[in-house]
Amino acid sequence: MQIETENERQLLLNRWRLTLGKYSRDGMGEFGAADGFSYAEADDLLEFLYGREYDEERGVREGGSDDSRLTVPKWIDKVHTLFPKEVVEKMEAHALERYGLTDLLTDARVLEKLEPNMALLKQILSLKGMMRGEVLKTARRIVRQVVDELTKKMRSQIRSAVMGRRDRTRSTPFRCAKNLDFKKTIRKNLKNYDRERDCLVVERVYFYRNIERYNPWHVIVCVDESGSMMENVIHSAVMAGVFAKLPVLSVKLVIFDTNIVDLSDYVDDPVETLMSVQLGGGTDIGKALAYCEGLLAFPQRSIVVLVSDLCDGEGYRSMYAHARSIVEAGARLICLTSLDKDCAGMYDRTAAKHLTALGASVAALTPGGLADWIGSIIAGN
Repeated sequence: MQIETENERQLLLNRWRLTLGKYSRDGMGEFGAADGFSYAEADDLLEFLYGREYDEERGVREGGSDDSRLTVPKWIDKVHTLFPKEVVEKMEAHALERYGLTDLLTDARVLEKLEPNMALLKQILSLKGMMRGEVLKTARRIVRQVVDELTKKMRSQIRSAVMGRRDRTRSTPFRCAKNLDFKKTIRKNLKNYDRERDCLVVERVYFYRNIERYNPWHVIVCVDESGSMMENVIHSAVMAGVFAKLPVLSVKLVIFDTNIVDLSDYVDDPVETLMSVQLGGGTDIGKALAYCEGLLAFPQRSIVVLVSDLCDGEGYRSMYAHARSIVEAGARLICLTSLDKDCAGMYDRTAAKHLTALGASVAALTPGGLADWIGSIIAGN
């Protein structure tokens, strides 16, 4: 019993020692054996990354035996060996986003070991200009892997929202429980009401018809590519790629900062789209809306989706003027201040109110939420 208690005490000390880092050595001593986990090695790996926090606060970079033994490739190898996947992903994200360890993205062997996820995708898009040769090929494979995963998650929801809308004006002989038309079934069978048994005898059951229109709606997705909109750019590219494969939609994709790039020829390949994006720069929303207005061949069957924080670096007069023209032409203008899983972001609330007054719809949505919205527009027309 005494041994078990001592083990528990040592385990607790080890965890505190790991939490406090190298500055706890004098007071708490070295790690002791407790549960077979290599706390000393874990301490080295954590210190290699999070020791930078102390150095930044104190304005120094201390040399040490631990750091001198580790390089970024060795650190990656050991982190993947010692820690569980969810911890590895967090540490890699901190290394890239918080401490700027861009070496992770400039060595193909190291890059291949990183966990493909949204955080890594954003870093690759930010630093892809530095990549060459095998590193760029590896980065592209990672981008495709993450994009394919996002597409898989979005596809069924978007297809169901846009293609699976029920047409409540027409029936179909195709029997599907979710499309059961209760009201019509009751109304059409009222003549069969059995007064003696006090029940309705149903001779025929009616179902709604799923909408599958092949006279397409035209959707123009116009995305602000300024640095603060990175996650929105990713979701927009993937979402546009899914939209492009639906027969009810004709899709164009426009990316802008102070310049405009029409990526409609690549809309069905989100990887090519994302690798073409140059994040950063100013923002000219008015110019972007003017370009989209020129794409309106069939305004009454067109939806312009502007994804932006609505902060126009070139002034707001042009943005408001072209937004008004798009709405007055008969097209639907949807302004999304955020298009990601969190539906959160900073945006110009005054501009949002002004655009709403002009007849635009302003919201922050998930891609699925936008699909539902577009589906309701299609179903209502």
